Amino acid sequence: MAKFSQAVVFLAAALCFLSVAYANDFHVEGKIYCDTCRAGFETEVTEPIKGAKVLLECRDREGGHLTFTADGETDEKGIYSIAVDGDHEEEVCEVEAKESPRTDCNTPVPGRSRGRVLITANNGIPSPVRFVNSLGFLKKEPLASCPKVIAALGLTPEDIMVSRV
Repeated sequence: MAKFSQAVVFLAAALCFLSVAYANDFHVEGKIYCDTCRAGFETEVTEPIKGAKVLLECRDREGGHLTFTADGETDEKGIYSIAVDGDHEEEVCEVEAKESPRTDCNTPVPGRSRGRVLITANNGIPSPVRFVNSLGFLKKEPLASCPKVIAALGLTPEDIMVSRV
């Protein structure tokens, strides 16, 4: 019985040590898409972009000095995951959609090319994964199906500001 108790104590201590050792390692994840309707938001015909480049930057709140930077690239589903070392509670961190490999879809969506993310363990989120809102690029010419897609949302082409950009 004593050996069992010692084993339980040892296991508990090991788990505590591991949780502290990895408590400040995070992953920032998000999606990069092609706005095929030039709507300014995702629709049912939005396409993920494989091979898009993203940049994560953290800056101190006081002077705006760069404290951390990391690059990422999207997979076939348009998803990226960037490993982040350390807690960045006192910093402002943002992901930027930097580059699309698609020549037909490489203009950043106004207002949807950057996203902020809190990278700290002191925010009540138990998971080490931090999610950023989807970021996108505009297709040069909207798909032929877009008027139906927009109408199904109860909108008109005039309601869509990006189509005029």
